[in-house]
Amino acid sequence: MNISDILYHLGEEREAYFNAIAPPIIQSSNFMFKDIEDLKAKMSDELNHHVYTRGNNPTAEILRKKMAALEKTEDALVVSSGATAIAAAVIANVSSGDHVICVQKPYSWTGKLISKFLSRFGVTYDFVNARDTENIRAAIKPNTRVLMLESPNSLTFEMQDLEACAILAKENQIVTVIDNSHCSPLFQNPALHGIDLVVHTATKYLNGHSDVVMGIICGSSSMIRKIFQSEFMTLGLNVSPHDAFLAIRGLRTLPLRVQRSEQTGAAIVSHLTGHPKVSRIYYPFHATNPQLELAKKQMTGAGGLLTIELNTTSKAKVNDFVNALDKFMLAVSWGGYESLKMPTLAFYDIPGQDDPPLPFQLVRLYAGLEEADFLIENLEKALSVI
Repeated sequence: MNISDILYHLGEEREAYFNAIAPPIIQSSNFMFKDIEDLKAKMSDELNHHVYTRGNNPTAEILRKKMAALEKTEDALVVSSGATAIAAAVIANVSSGDHVICVQKPYSWTGKLISKFLSRFGVTYDFVNARDTENIRAAIKPNTRVLMLESPNSLTFEMQDLEACAILAKENQIVTVIDNSHCSPLFQNPALHGIDLVVHTATKYLNGHSDVVMGIICGSSSMIRKIFQSEFMTLGLNVSPHDAFLAIRGLRTLPLRVQRSEQTGAAIVSHLTGHPKVSRIYYPFHATNPQLELAKKQMTGAGGLLTIELNTTSKAKVNDFVNALDKFMLAVSWGGYESLKMPTLAFYDIPGQDDPPLPFQLVRLYAGLEEADFLIENLEKALSVI
């Protein structure tokens, strides 16, 4: 299906709501039935009927249909955050005594889910360097049930060979889950490589306006139904109709925003390549990336995230750089209209916590929708303090 058809028409039955161009926010918490038989029929398949907004809300249903089509899957669920999407996808496929394999350096709450939460219920785990699929193979045990991927990750951009991972997992009856937030559905479709469940933090590119927290799970009809009937309904993972409406609004401009962000990010990478104040650039399509060919194989774009390593041994100089970079906001997340900065230095020297296993010189940058020259000028000003 054409992406324009997905973003602007799919799931939108305008004749059913006064021919309104924008879909209505169906704020109702519950829905009425013609008679007992109608109630029974719809309660028996709440995933596809409207009974109670904790299950299937009409506004959220439009978003579900669009996300499934964007990710080339049969169905999707809209949940309350990206962390929720990851947790539901993993928990739905493990039981006490099972084993999970996860990539090294995943999203922080993915790591905590596996090492802190699931371990309380007898689920064991291994974090592996999944850049080499043979490391995954070596970690597989008879009780391995889930392989959690994140390709690329959102700081140093390590990738996994998705097709090879999917083949290996299927040989061993392992469910594959991937966090595809970095690429968005525009630049990577893991389901086409054989991955079972694709999750997103819709807070980022999909909504794109820094005003909604939301997650998405995409997969086969059977896997989505399994999650819906257990984790989704039991734990109440739904989003509000208003947030679903805002995310639909965000999708209208998804290609424009993500492509603009990528163009600006690429311009920044080009400008900083060879810069004497920058010792290394982390970016999937950078010439120095040892996984460049894999990036070209399974990604069609890289978005607006990049990480630079500053050429200094001074924490004070890193701090000065971050402070001088005043057109990039210091904030978590990314994917909105605003450019952001996040230094690893912020996680150093915290009482009661170990320093992270990453150089303090790293600064992740997100290129928003500002003009590239505007951001590059600000970077040059900030680099001058080093």
